[in-house]
Amino acid sequence: MSAINIGINKQDREAVAGNLKKLLADSYTLYLQTHNFHWNVTGNQFRELHLMFEEHYNELAVAVDDIAERIRTLGVPAPGTYKSFVELSSIEEVEGVPEAKQMIEILVTSHEAVVRTSREALKVAHQADDESSAALISDRMRIHEKTAWMLRALLD
Repeated sequence: MSAINIGINKQDREAVAGNLKKLLADSYTLYLQTHNFHWNVTGNQFRELHLMFEEHYNELAVAVDDIAERIRTLGVPAPGTYKSFVELSSIEEVEGVPEAKQMIEILVTSHEAVVRTSREALKVAHQADDESSAALISDRMRIHEKTAWMLRALLD
């Protein structure tokens, strides 16, 4: 591949990409978690939750592609295995099939974890003067904050 000259030095690109890798791992793990819950939710809120979880995992499917492509734009290979995602993600894997209310609680916790990962990544992107990554990260953070709020509202 030819040299990258986008106004961000290699060290800064690698630092931003390193944080984007964590965001990608969190996002992919949350995608899997949400898809799992979509398949396995039961109870009197089944239809509402089944459809909402589908909306969420569809949005996340687009997000993981955007994040991975940004990593590649910075000239760094994007992780793409379960093993690498497990090593990079801050989201705990769920064992078994929780009840619907527990699914919502778990998803709130997971979305908030993605927000925290985004905040750390955003700091690094700003330090590198990487507005493209910062915009992507900021957009992801806003979506996860709103989703966590909407899920918390179901628990009241």
